[in-house]
Amino acid sequence: MTSSFTDKIADLEARIADIKLLGGEAAIVKQHAAGKLTCRERLDLLIDVKDGESTFSEIMLHAHHQSESAMMQGRKTPADGVICGTGLVDGRPVAVIAFDFTVMAGTIGENTERKCGRLRSIAIERRIPMVWLLDSAGARVQEAATAMFAGSGQMFFDQVTMSGLIPQVAAMMGPCAAGTAYIPGLADFVPMVKGTSSMALAGPPLVKAATGADVSAEELGGSKVHTRESGVGDLEVKDDAAMIAMIKTWLSFHPTSCDDAPPRYATTDSRKRRLDDVATLIPDNTRSPMDMHGLIDRLRDQDGPMLELKPKWGQAIICSLIRLDGRPVGVVASNSKHMGGVLTNDPADKAAKFIETCDAFGIPLLFLQDVPGFMVGVKTEKEGIIRHGAKMLFAVSRATVPKLTVVVRKGYGAGYYVMCGKGYHPDLIVAWPNAEISVMGPEGAVNIAFRKQIEGSDNPDEVRAGLVEAFREQITPYIPAARTYIDDVIDPRDTRRVLIEALDTAVRKKAPVSSRKHAIMPV
Repeated sequence: MTSSFTDKIADLEARIADIKLLGGEAAIVKQHAAGKLTCRERLDLLIDVKDGESTFSEIMLHAHHQSESAMMQGRKTPADGVICGTGLVDGRPVAVIAFDFTVMAGTIGENTERKCGRLRSIAIERRIPMVWLLDSAGARVQEAATAMFAGSGQMFFDQVTMSGLIPQVAAMMGPCAAGTAYIPGLADFVPMVKGTSSMALAGPPLVKAATGADVSAEELGGSKVHTRESGVGDLEVKDDAAMIAMIKTWLSFHPTSCDDAPPRYATTDSRKRRLDDVATLIPDNTRSPMDMHGLIDRLRDQDGPMLELKPKWGQAIICSLIRLDGRPVGVVASNSKHMGGVLTNDPADKAAKFIETCDAFGIPLLFLQDVPGFMVGVKTEKEGIIRHGAKMLFAVSRATVPKLTVVVRKGYGAGYYVMCGKGYHPDLIVAWPNAEISVMGPEGAVNIAFRKQIEGSDNPDEVRAGLVEAFREQITPYIPAARTYIDDVIDPRDTRRVLIEALDTAVRKKAPVSSRKHAIMPV
């Protein structure tokens, strides 16, 4: 007997309800026991609700595996283990791919990737951010068509196409093994849930088979490894709910695409608010560290968020997103509390990536200098300090967004260059009255230039101290100010006002047009 139209609708509703049960009740219980939300619970937290309804529009809900492999016979794969769709986050559109660990450990089969490929195309065509909620064991080896994993690499080609076009978030909410680990490797923002997320090119079983080493997923590629040692992860969060909140915060600083301006928010914080206690941040001894985090916190809009990226990696540089008078700003600041702020490979790489990301999406850059220069020595040369430092120099040079520089304290040598010194076309470059701008610090310069004079004196320590003080008088900010190498020496208490007033006009600048295809980054 032919089914009625009403019966067909009822059948559709039943099918949808069945698919939304994910991998089944037992699999959901197991997911919760591991301290993780399901993919649909994560989406409920991320996506806006409007008029009592979710704004999420799912595509290809009815997809499931079509493999003829013997290992896949009789297997049920609701939605083929991934949810793909578009929705609103804080009123702005995003595309979301959420892998479902309750279905074959979130593995990626041929149809899984076809769904993801379709959504990537939508994100590119509509110019909307791409958010991955990653919880996947990688390729689905049970399917015979393993050569089609990630569309034979199309997944990563698409990511490169998205790069600098739309913001990309790779939220690590579970495992991300094998080829899928390149998703965070190519993304703009990679937060990780502490204790449940991991990423590695090979999981523990393959590492055991290939090398004989017994390691856990956490030891191999957990959040501690990637936020403190490798630098692939941007920061750790405590659980899935904190992850969703972090994604929303990061997106709030970025435009929907490179075609749009970064969103500006209303603020109640006065543009002219003075930093009356700024003197408490600067020690009298120039060799003692200053509180740069405290300065950033005082400069930012007090009713807006502050998001520091990679806080436990490359710590000689601080990279933070803040707002000034409602505008998103990327801060690149020296951190003298870590090795005196001296630059090595990791801080240079960290800054270069941050600068490139801000520049791609039109976010102005603020450089706060207290930099003694780059690390020197045999070890650091063998590790490629020239190549890594050149990445940061390259990124600063080609950034065309508004660039503001404040020499807060030290601006020595090549450190002054890569922190957007005068030669790198800052839209504003000012110094505090205590600033020192020089090829190197007074102590080092005196020890090199006056070594024989000091050694030949009756009182070397006294002679050295006198020479250091005399040298320091030659590197005050008033000398470069007199020679027009900086725009002004400002009252530190007025720094917020000076920066906001500079941004008012700097945001109107236009990037120069070049006939070349692109410059070549020293990777």
